Amino acid sequence: MLVLFFLLAAALCGGEFPRSLEAFPGKTPVLDGVISPGEYGDATRFTGVKDWIPQFSPTTDDKDLSLTGYVKHDGKRLYFAFDITDDVLYGIDTPRWLPDKNPRAHELSREGFPWFGDEMELLINATNRWTGREGAAGDGTSWQMVCNLTKSRKGGVGKGGLLEGEPRSRLEAWNTYQQWILSGAQEAAAKVKPGGKGYIIEWAVSFNPCLEVEPGKFYSTALGDRPMGLNIALGDLDEKERGAGNFGNFNHEDWFAGAKNVRTQLRHWGTLWMRTKGKPARR
Repeated sequence: MLVLFFLLAAALCGGEFPRSLEAFPGKTPVLDGVISPGEYGDATRFTGVKDWIPQFSPTTDDKDLSLTGYVKHDGKRLYFAFDITDDVLYGIDTPRWLPDKNPRAHELSREGFPWFGDEMELLINATNRWTGREGAAGDGTSWQMVCNLTKSRKGGVGKGGLLEGEPRSRLEAWNTYQQWILSGAQEAAAKVKPGGKGYIIEWAVSFNPCLEVEPGKFYSTALGDRPMGLNIALGDLDEKERGAGNFGNFNHEDWFAGAKNVRTQLRHWGTLWMRTKGKPARR
């Protein structure tokens, strides 16, 4: 009976962390790095990051780092939008300093650090399955991608957008991620907010090929409401000295789900519910 209980629990959630979001169907947004009035009125709204899980120095001040996020889908693509408050923007308010252990951090190669900078990471386990302590496979079943404010695959160093995420050590994953970016299977816009104390990211994920629920089968609303594993990270670089003692001198890296050092393992993620009916009216 105990084994059956845990099997049922795993089938009903995308990961073991007790935090979830719901993606309801809504209007297709414009990916321009601007959250226009009403553009995400049909989306689920969420906030962070003081109550998220810190990998490095805990965030205690919303003016230092915080976000308001939105998620929805249009029947073909999944959309996230992030309105980020950040008091210091790396490479804009600061020099583009490098971590001591990797002078090649800004190379757009497998030796570079795609997440080095002010950035968001999106991690989805479309299969809603895990076996042990494994991380993302690097294909449509489970993946970890990066949107950096000041570098991107399409725009190079200096222009924000999508980069290949983890596990970039696997050539197959690297090639898959790069193909998604170049083909538009995933798209993102990153833009500094007026006044400079933060930025906007809008991110689109095509159901096919990025949400593979079974081998060769991709999510569609015909499958009904469905849970997937989800994690989200917000990374923050400021002046190098502010991250003293942390890996890469990061100031903050806060996660939607998981725990320190295990936040990329599938079992520690939260849940994204793909819904087929529109967002309920507020009572």
